[in-house]
Amino acid sequence: MTAPASASSQRTVGADAQLIGLVGLAHAISHFSQLVLAPLFPWIKDDFGLSYTQLGAVLTVFFVVSCVVQAASGFLVDRMGPRPVLFGGLALLGLSGFVYASAQGYWMLFLGATLAGIGNGVFHPVDYTLFNRKVAPTRLGHAYSVHGITGSLGWALAPAFVVPLALAFSWRVAIAAAGAVALAVMLVLWLWRHVLELDVKDVRKATGGSHAGGELDFLRIPAVWMCFGFFFLYAVVISVVQTFAPTAASHLHDVPVALIAVCLTAYMVASAGGMLVGGFLVADASRCERIVAIGFGLAALMALVLAFGDFRAGLVPVLFGAMGFASGLAGPSRDLIVKRATPANASGRVYGVVYAGLDIGQALAPLIFGTLMDHGQFRSVILGLAVVQAALIAGAFNVQKARRTTLVSA
Repeated sequence: MTAPASASSQRTVGADAQLIGLVGLAHAISHFSQLVLAPLFPWIKDDFGLSYTQLGAVLTVFFVVSCVVQAASGFLVDRMGPRPVLFGGLALLGLSGFVYASAQGYWMLFLGATLAGIGNGVFHPVDYTLFNRKVAPTRLGHAYSVHGITGSLGWALAPAFVVPLALAFSWRVAIAAAGAVALAVMLVLWLWRHVLELDVKDVRKATGGSHAGGELDFLRIPAVWMCFGFFFLYAVVISVVQTFAPTAASHLHDVPVALIAVCLTAYMVASAGGMLVGGFLVADASRCERIVAIGFGLAALMALVLAFGDFRAGLVPVLFGAMGFASGLAGPSRDLIVKRATPANASGRVYGVVYAGLDIGQALAPLIFGTLMDHGQFRSVILGLAVVQAALIAGAFNVQKARRTTLVSA
């Protein structure tokens, strides 16, 4: 149990930087794939004569499939090692782009979403297994920070990439090009595949000599399920910010249409900055729950100001930026909370189950908050966002309590 930690502590800064950069690049493509389809809905809707509800169902399929695969792929990562699973995920993301582009009917969009969901589901178990087993403990906070930043950049890049191509050529060209980007990244990672290699002995140690029941023992750890709930709530926050919060705020404060998109951009860019700072703050692992509490406490405060404050429209993007920075500040600590609840050599399985909460949250949140939007309850949308952010504070300390209880009983 001490061998992996000892080996990782002897790694050089350069070796860790290479690994963190390559994993971050792969993670960016995962987030990129989540947002390549939605910006093209206006074109796809006209081509196939679909409603937005029908198009939304395609995204629901994506996240449901990703959720199932995310939980299952953790077992594959622990058994086979992360590298082959990562290449499989990237290949499927690339293939899904070409399936979308060649779609001749509604059912083919579901096929593309299924392939993309399978590909997207492998990244978190792969990424965190590589980080936790290879990166020096003193640099894990920075690894988590870069991981979060690249994910945010992937989200930001997707609309900026596909929309201009759709305007210049067609939505089919745009989404095929997105598939080509995934394959290009896979080629880069293949050329640097030695950096992603995990010692065969480490892989065997994760499952060697254990029976099927032993591989499922981690499911009896309360802290794992507390982490699952925490990430479910976090997914609700991200989903609301990405889909409804800017529009809801625009109704409350008469924000011009041109500024609505700026709100999301400000949130994502500031969130990346917060993650960068948060990577330094989490150098002391014992502070991670307090950092989460401060970050999401400030974010909830910004949401309350948005819900009940009276100010001019130009300040709305600024408040979204402040909320994004505060949330980003908590990002690396959030990931470290999961690591501290993870049994030795079970990273893939634990992260697969825990991060499945992200997909479930992103699948369910639009149903709840979309209903509020349809009924004109714009203040309730922002207030709900604040409540969920505040709940994340309690969630972090509940994980800490459950982890300590497990340690005492062990």
